[in-house]
Amino acid sequence: MLKSLVLATAIASLSGFAARAADFTLSSADIRDGGALAEAQVANAFGCTGGNVSPQLSWSNAPEGTKSFVVSAYDPDAPTGSGFWHWAMFNIPASVTGLERGITPDKGAPEGAVQSRADAGFASYLGACPPAGETHRYIFTVTALSVDKLDLDQNASGALIGFMTNANALAKAAITVTYGR
Repeated sequence: MLKSLVLATAIASLSGFAARAADFTLSSADIRDGGALAEAQVANAFGCTGGNVSPQLSWSNAPEGTKSFVVSAYDPDAPTGSGFWHWAMFNIPASVTGLERGITPDKGAPEGAVQSRADAGFASYLGACPPAGETHRYIFTVTALSVDKLDLDQNASGALIGFMTNANALAKAAITVTYGR
């Protein structure tokens, strides 16, 4: 009986999370789920000659209790053994519902938000640049958090930000695009 009650409670909790996640959406004027990444969002480094411009992102229907957001861009196909974090911005205030195109270390980030060095080595967006002959997926995610801020700084790794984000997540919304060369 106790096992059944615990299982029923767990299922109800997960279905509630799924319902909140289904309502929470991410959109963009620059990227489309299932589409190809434009040259503007490709790196201008590592042999690529793109614009290295972060895409415009908008989100809506954040779940009740959202206190902040995290935005990330992740390449699960990078030949590192652990993927590659192209962008991580956290401590985005709950009142913010989007990011403008072309955020740099010096312009465009919401007040109080922190851009991390992630895997790129500098606190800003790094566009796509898979090895020649490969096509990779790039997952842009916004996560609604139950905390006002993550107690991290711009030197935090993508993995640490991911861990702290998942520990405090209320809902996630994502757009997955591809880029190949």
